Amino acid sequence: MSRPASSSASASIVSLALASCRGSFVVVGVFSGVINLLMLGGSFYMLQVYDRVLSSRSVQTLIGLSLLLLAAYVLQGFLDGIRVRLLARIGARFDEVVSPAAFAAGQKLPLLGFRPEQALQPVRDLDQVRGFLSSLGPTALLDMPWLPLFLAGAFFLHPWLGWLVVAGGLVIVVLTWLTELKSREATKALLASGSARQAIAEASRRNAEALTAMGMAPAFQRKWHELNLRHVRDWLAGSDATSGIGAFAKVFRMVLQSAVLGLGAYLAMHNEISGGAMIAASIMASRALAPIEIAVAHWKGFVGARQGLKRLRQVLDSPAFAIAERTALPAPRHELTADGLIVAAPGKQAPILQGVSLSLKAGQGLGIVGPSASGKSTLVRALVGVWRPLKGEVRLDGAALGQWEPSELGRHIGYLPQDIELFEGTVAQNIGRFDEDAKDEAIVAAAMAAGAHELILRLEQGYDTRIGEAGMTLSGGQRQRIGLARALYGEPFLVVLDEPNSNLDRDGDEALTQAIRKTRERGGIVIVVTHRQTAIAGVDHVAMMADGRIQAVGPKEEILQKVLKQRGLPNVQRQPMTAS
Repeated sequence: MSRPASSSASASIVSLALASCRGSFVVVGVFSGVINLLMLGGSFYMLQVYDRVLSSRSVQTLIGLSLLLLAAYVLQGFLDGIRVRLLARIGARFDEVVSPAAFAAGQKLPLLGFRPEQALQPVRDLDQVRGFLSSLGPTALLDMPWLPLFLAGAFFLHPWLGWLVVAGGLVIVVLTWLTELKSREATKALLASGSARQAIAEASRRNAEALTAMGMAPAFQRKWHELNLRHVRDWLAGSDATSGIGAFAKVFRMVLQSAVLGLGAYLAMHNEISGGAMIAASIMASRALAPIEIAVAHWKGFVGARQGLKRLRQVLDSPAFAIAERTALPAPRHELTADGLIVAAPGKQAPILQGVSLSLKAGQGLGIVGPSASGKSTLVRALVGVWRPLKGEVRLDGAALGQWEPSELGRHIGYLPQDIELFEGTVAQNIGRFDEDAKDEAIVAAAMAAGAHELILRLEQGYDTRIGEAGMTLSGGQRQRIGLARALYGEPFLVVLDEPNSNLDRDGDEALTQAIRKTRERGGIVIVVTHRQTAIAGVDHVAMMADGRIQAVGPKEEILQKVLKQRGLPNVQRQPMTAS
């Protein structure tokens, strides 16, 4: 059985991550309690010095009290340091649990119709939450529940002092609430503009050659400048919303501390409290309000982390990302069927495919031809499970694609998309699908099956040549041959090739034909989308598509003759037809 996680667990990955940190949170909470108790040491020290030491003029008592206070401060600093380190490790633990799901979501979101910048949002949200946990923000939130302890101390010294501290605390709480209101929309706007700015930067980096060659770089620079100005304005708005109130809160705390000191002096002059109580009350007021001040200063990070956590829950805990338990199925060996496929592009409702059905047996090869935008590429994306049908099913040996564990299904499918999509790494790593357990023999066998072995050996370091991002160091034909080798790696049952010879010369076409025939001879199924007749030399069946439907399907020679005779349909031999 292949059971990476139970369905219930996978449906609440964020909650599981937080639950795994519960024990550490309890420890941090205990440390916070001890730290706040130790913070009373300064108040008691001043109380004893003014009321006992000065009146008795006892140096020994002063030294003893000072040593006790020093010990309290050392222990407080030690525990505070451990608390901050624990919070950072809680963030690391949360990241460890959630990051695989966040990365997987980033891979899957584009297939559900989300924009590229939206696909990266789960990882950014995870960084936001982890960053907040390692800041001073959580320590302020953990210290706030102990605020009544200092208020009680102030009331113990004199009720007037207690009520003054309470009034000051209420003012700062109101300031915190105002910070929340002002920063909420600003933080959302900052996130949106930041994502748009990142998207244009990534598009410019990815298409640097085209932008430079066609003189489009200045246009994209202007677009970047506009988005960057918007992002900076949003950042300034968020900064102004928190910094202004934060500065006022800091000044107000100092004013309040002085007010407590002044009220204490008044009470001391009327012999209602001692001089030591006056100083102690001032220190307690400062300690009581310090967490609120820190919280206001870090409120932007708190709002960002809270929104990030909410988005992570919405994405990762949604049914689309649930990891269901699946029984391991035997490798497919017999047939591929598609029944009544209605398929739309991710995030769209208008169907591209209109009720497409087909059936292929082991050893058969199907060439798919047709005019541009007829639905050819959409069909093969549905057949390999990249796009989910709105209606209908694709089955391998009777099992719907959804019944397979995705990583296990991938072992039985070889797919060469139009844009090839090679990755930074060596030639061998790309052919072996970056499988850590890939055998050199299997990698070389796949390259030979694709007719790419000699080509690879002529590279600077052969199979160990690093090809750069998207295979930038290779020619179009080299990328296509290596992509074909990757599709054939592991001898998959279903091999789907979308425009596999768009960059191939005559030798490449011959190698492609041989690869298709050998795959069929070993009992595999091959599907080829093409607008060049040479690519279907190795198949035995052809399907003609138009307007999202299969217009004709059958033996290759029979269908090609029909296509050539029908008026108004493209001539696949003399009039190339591009894939959709």
